Amino acid sequence: MSEGNKKQKQNKESRETYPSLLSLFSGMEKLELEHFAMEIGDLELWIPTGAGTSIPVPAAQIIPSLETKIKPTALIPASFTFQREEFPGRIREVKLGATKSEGGSRNRSIVIGGADAPPYAFVDKPPVNPPVFALDVFDMEVPLPRALKVAIKDVMGDPAEWARLNVKKFGADMVTVHLMSTDPLIKNTSPADAARTVEEVLQAVDVPIIIGGCGDPHKDAQVFTKVAEVAAGERLLLNSVTLDMTEAKTLEGVAKAAKEHNHAVLGFTGLELNKAKELNRRLYEYLPPESIVMDLTTVALGYGLEYSFTIHERARHAALMGDTELQHPTISASTNAWAAREAWMQMDAKYGSKDMRGPIWETLNALILLLAGVDLFMMMHPAAIRTVKDVVSDLVKESSAKPEQIAQWASKRI
Repeated sequence: MSEGNKKQKQNKESRETYPSLLSLFSGMEKLELEHFAMEIGDLELWIPTGAGTSIPVPAAQIIPSLETKIKPTALIPASFTFQREEFPGRIREVKLGATKSEGGSRNRSIVIGGADAPPYAFVDKPPVNPPVFALDVFDMEVPLPRALKVAIKDVMGDPAEWARLNVKKFGADMVTVHLMSTDPLIKNTSPADAARTVEEVLQAVDVPIIIGGCGDPHKDAQVFTKVAEVAAGERLLLNSVTLDMTEAKTLEGVAKAAKEHNHAVLGFTGLELNKAKELNRRLYEYLPPESIVMDLTTVALGYGLEYSFTIHERARHAALMGDTELQHPTISASTNAWAAREAWMQMDAKYGSKDMRGPIWETLNALILLLAGVDLFMMMHPAAIRTVKDVVSDLVKESSAKPEQIAQWASKRI
């Protein structure tokens, strides 16, 4: 018998056996074969022709043709349940400035801090105390970009008049007096001269005052101690004390002077939370925690700004979760934006006017750190401070947004 005839005979026998096998398997839902082996060459699929038993397909599985053109009539309904999250920690409140009834001469005092939730996370829970904005004053003429000088050029040689302009015209909540002339490498003016400048500013304006040093730990300690004594009771914010003062053995003197004359201090550290905690622990030996504000550093360019945001955000969340050494209000020197040459130098026209770049960059710095929870901003450009104040006002309002206008939001032109 030829190979072809032999294969036909086997196929015929298989087909004759098929009905009897089916009858044996009837009623079974599952068939398992053990010790079964098959060569792939022996596999045949036989599909009978003609009418057969059809398997019904559920209507839901039938794919409509393109001609059907079925369109959804409504969106799947979605629900949202507002989740109120409570935190075990709270940022301490620090009072700056003192009224006559409080031992000073300010028109009003300002309280910063007090947050018990992440900034602007809950629409119905605005900040306990809204952010505060201070404008800078220098006790000597310093090089400034034209965009900054144009509004203050007539008062740059007079710190008192400069401070008055910042409050009366530009709406500053506070004034920062930078005593740059005390720097031993610049004019090396005496602590007594610095104290007289502070007195003049205190007489010119009635808002709380921040006192900035020159950065030399020895000279700043001398200046802060003298200013604290002369301005006793005014509840100044001494800006700033550092771990360098610990090494220079001057921190104790400044902290004791601040406590004795009822002032607050600003602890400055460079983007390192462990250093911030260490500085606070040292200050606790001399000052109540309610007299301490933190400056964690504002880096105003590129990924440095991202790192600043991260440090501030980590500090705030750690504080809200119960880290008592970080439960202090924070400050941002948003004016550091002007240290970036892109904020003031002449560049290609595609980057826009240099008179606009600086104010915009200062504004962005402040807004970014506002969302990290910063409580007090030191700024310089009048337009920047006004813009950030407007944004804060909008953030604390009940939302009146219209979802149907989202397309206009995304394509808004300024």
